[in-house]
Amino acid sequence: MTLSARNRISEYPGRPDERGAQVLVVDDEPSLRRSLARLLLSRGMQVTTADDGAVAIELLKNSTVDVAHIDLMMPRVNGLELLDHIKASHPDVEVILMTAFGDVDTAVRAVRAGAYHFLTKPFRSNDEVYLTVAKAAERRRLLDHAAMLAKRLEQMEKFGELIGNSPAMQEVYRLATGVAATSSTVLILGESGTGKELTARAIHQHSPRSDKPFVAVNCSAIPMDLVESELFGHVKGAFTGATTTREGLFEAANHGTIFMDEIGDIPPLAQVKLLRVLQEGEIKRVGSNETRTIDVRVVAATNVDLRTRIAAGKFRDDLFYRLNVVAISLPPLRDRGEDIPLLAYHFLHKYSARAGRQVHRISSDALELLQRQRWPGNVRELENAIEYAVVFCRGDEIGIEALPFSRSAPSAAGTGSASRDAPGVVLSRGLLDLPYRNAKAKALEAFESVYFETLLRRAGGNVSEAARQAGLDRSNFRRVAKKRLGTGAAS
Repeated sequence: MTLSARNRISEYPGRPDERGAQVLVVDDEPSLRRSLARLLLSRGMQVTTADDGAVAIELLKNSTVDVAHIDLMMPRVNGLELLDHIKASHPDVEVILMTAFGDVDTAVRAVRAGAYHFLTKPFRSNDEVYLTVAKAAERRRLLDHAAMLAKRLEQMEKFGELIGNSPAMQEVYRLATGVAATSSTVLILGESGTGKELTARAIHQHSPRSDKPFVAVNCSAIPMDLVESELFGHVKGAFTGATTTREGLFEAANHGTIFMDEIGDIPPLAQVKLLRVLQEGEIKRVGSNETRTIDVRVVAATNVDLRTRIAAGKFRDDLFYRLNVVAISLPPLRDRGEDIPLLAYHFLHKYSARAGRQVHRISSDALELLQRQRWPGNVRELENAIEYAVVFCRGDEIGIEALPFSRSAPSAAGTGSASRDAPGVVLSRGLLDLPYRNAKAKALEAFESVYFETLLRRAGGNVSEAARQAGLDRSNFRRVAKKRLGTGAAS
């Protein structure tokens, strides 16, 4: 591009080790333009300058710019006109307007038109200018990062609802995809919260049985004396309370898939019957001598070491070998930290839509904190944390303060202190000096603040679970939590 001397564009390429935000400074005052360029260069940014809006428009056609720092009053194309052009043609560029006229109406108009911020000259300090540009650049970086993660979520190779690009998850996809097309029995191994049921559902969805039933059963949740009846059914009169004949879960899953979670907890007699199902494809209802043939694919899962159970005489070794035809081990979240941003943004989109909130981003500090966590509850715990953050964050971005494990216990002035693990209200002298009605209101406020904070922390940020523990419906729980914790929760 050839430009006259009056409209020349000056470039200040920062040192290679200081390559940072790409900033365009537009001002018709040469001394101020040079001063701003030197300031931003000294802080590691790359700076390009233009002496009016028309030159800036030409420059933007062929340059990458993160932040445009532009003067309001310029010849030919003024700052507001340049702002309108940038937002129409380069919407990703953050714009900071500067003017010597501290006009509030103009500032409001600029922000409504899409400006990131508005500075008045003379600037209060160099730090004010630098920090404003740095924050605008950080916002641009976060928006780009969010868009990149969203694109990766759309384009990445997923298996059902499982998400992750780490080598460990790629191995899970390989094994699960390979076994899905067969009828082989699958044993899924992994800690609680790693996605064992999601894996089982994905295997079913990618199998020839996908249009047939998928039945999930948690073996540890069935009373010991009812396991056989639940799994294999019973006939009328088989035991006290058996007033009708009832089919079991295996029959309900006929021609489909049954997912048996916590398989290590089924009692010995049920293990014998399950072994027969796997060997012969036959079941007998409790109290019946009739054999029924079924066609069910079994996918089992456990978070315990079945070989240890075998050594302790609590699990049959022949059943273990029947189940362990294809074993898939799900990695704990702490071993695939590179997947945390993808998972976090997946849950962000899920729960912001569910809550009807416009939460679009996670701050870089919050993402770093998420990646530093050990996550003993694995993906389920991360999901709960993001749901909590979506509900209680302020604005359209999740910051550190919105994450459940970063909050400190709320306190009420004049009420004494209360333990987060043993909620209560201490009647301090300040409280006792108040009239009864005021003292009661402050005591109630302090109690509710600590009570709701403690339940949310105990539930790992799961709002539904915290509401259940409180004996409240979810909407009432959120309403009171918003009021007492001073949050920006959606109603």
